[in-house]
Amino acid sequence: MKQGKLIGAGILSAIAASLCCITPVLALIAGTSGAASAFSWIEPYRPYLIGLTAVVLGFAWYQKLKPQQKTDCDCAVDEKPKFLQSKKFLFIVTVFAVLMIAFPYYAKLFYPSPEKEVIIVDKSNIRKVEFTISGMTCASCAEHVSHEVNKLTGIISVNASYEHGNAIVEFEDTKTTITEIESAINSTGYIAAEKKEK
Repeated sequence: MKQGKLIGAGILSAIAASLCCITPVLALIAGTSGAASAFSWIEPYRPYLIGLTAVVLGFAWYQKLKPQQKTDCDCAVDEKPKFLQSKKFLFIVTVFAVLMIAFPYYAKLFYPSPEKEVIIVDKSNIRKVEFTISGMTCASCAEHVSHEVNKLTGIISVNASYEHGNAIVEFEDTKTTITEIESAINSTGYIAAEKKEK
């Protein structure tokens, strides 16, 4: 029973540690991009949740691998443990926890790459604007912003960065406007706070 609680706690803390990064991908899949930033408040607690996951799973492995004490009882002992109490199941849970914790590093694989048509435009119609964005906490957030902005017509390039808290957008001003780009960013749940022409 104790082993099951440890495994459950390990799984929950691993999922909680990555919830802020999983939510944008789930929002994209569900088509509700505004919900992407719903769990961004968890991000400051991520290191603690990762530590809790490591401690809980480490203790579960210790419990599983420590030598069993011999008893002088002639009781019938069940030699083969149930699957949920086996080392194999604990290994599966550990791999799942590692995948959840590492999710921010491979989340961009879940976003479709934009297919852009090559169109020749007048260079005087091309503008480059930097938007300061608040609320992004990982690469998944930046990918979500890029994905939404790339849906607009006239977008030449989008470079969103959660590290710098910004997105640099190059676009043709006869096809889209700064206001439309700002609305696309805000539709993700992150806020385009400032903008400046580059």
